[in-house]
Amino acid sequence: MLADKVSVLLLAIGLVVPAMPAEAVVILDSTWARDGGEPGNEAAGFDSALHLAAAPQFRAVLAMSSDGEAWGEASGTWLGNKDGHAYILSAAHIFDVPLTTDQYVVRAPDGETLGIDRVWVLPEWDGDPNIRAGYDLTILRLEDEIDGAGPQPVLYTGANEAGKLITFVGYGSRGIGSSGEGDDYYEGSDKAAAQGIVDSWEELVRPPVDGEEAGNELGVFLPKEDGSIENSLGGLSRPATPLVGLLGSGDSGGSAWMKTKAGWLLVGVNSNGTGEATYGETSWFCRVSPHRKWIASIFPGTRFATP
Repeated sequence: MLADKVSVLLLAIGLVVPAMPAEAVVILDSTWARDGGEPGNEAAGFDSALHLAAAPQFRAVLAMSSDGEAWGEASGTWLGNKDGHAYILSAAHIFDVPLTTDQYVVRAPDGETLGIDRVWVLPEWDGDPNIRAGYDLTILRLEDEIDGAGPQPVLYTGANEAGKLITFVGYGSRGIGSSGEGDDYYEGSDKAAAQGIVDSWEELVRPPVDGEEAGNELGVFLPKEDGSIENSLGGLSRPATPLVGLLGSGDSGGSAWMKTKAGWLLVGVNSNGTGEATYGETSWFCRVSPHRKWIASIFPGTRFATP
């Protein structure tokens, strides 16, 4: 079901094997150790990832839960309020089919738990993130408005994400590149963030063809510090920054951001990844730019920009 896929780091997953909902928030071993992580004190090594995610530009990223108690199951991003309701952008694959509004609740910045009263999914979404990650979007309408999530995020409408550094944010599980995710690495229910270079950029296939890749994905590879693993996406084989990483369980539905001259723009929604969330794996994100008209048709108050 879920997925769910500064001084910070964290999230990215592999290629070569079939994609699946993101399975772990993974950061570089070296950054983890630098931040105090060690055997017996695994959760201490994520200060950088937590610090980055706490930056004001990412306040709109919120936690989701199936029971109102466990807050690492999925993530979403507040788009704005209208007529007494908050609108949340998330990933379609976190929902079981048939999709119902009672599968998740959302935690507001003030800690209030809000229910969902309506859900929209892209018509082309077929439930398979392996080939439809580029259509892996949903918009949720909550029972009430949300305050305290900062200014409305601005969504990117261009096509120049390739080769750029992005920062992705979510509430998922945690781990390190050498071993993947593990319960010992996760503590609390705060969001974390990591970075990666967009080594793979796919144009949207519209209409999609049954059984074939639908494109529209951003791919981020997690290299090893010593460069000993070849980048399967053709990019760098060494980390571009100490903050690179992979998506994790519960990060699905969160968002990927790119810093531009127009400010921080939301470029993608966390979708899925490959392998065991270790070195040499890849994380995949659904590009939001090609879906601008659909997003605006659901929530006309969405802010867009092309730098």
